[in-house]
Amino acid sequence: FYCMKFIVSILLTGVLALVAGLFTQFPWWVFAISSFVVSALITQSPGKSFLSGFLGLFLLWVILAIIKDAANEHILSTKVSQILPLGGSYIMLILITGIIGGLISGFAALTGAYLKKTS
Repeated sequence: FYCMKFIVSILLTGVLALVAGLFTQFPWWVFAISSFVVSALITQSPGKSFLSGFLGLFLLWVILAIIKDAANEHILSTKVSQILPLGGSYIMLILITGIIGGLISGFAALTGAYLKKTS
């Protein structure tokens, strides 16, 4: 049962972030609010809440970045990764993008878990 809640939390975090990001006019960071809400509604330990928030958004952003990046044959991401100290690796750029989004989402989910724990 706990594993099912974890998987549902990951999927719900990703789906809500996708819907909020693509189909609304909210700013890019709206996924943090959706991660917070998912974590506040689905009771899990703070560690599992953080991990589910992180994984939900990390997977979403990496998949979307790969799809968008493949459409232009990695030209833009390669140039951006040459500006940054990544040695021209577009894969590292995509992973770092996913990690940054995942951390923001994970901390928002952690906040939701702690809020639920205190009430």
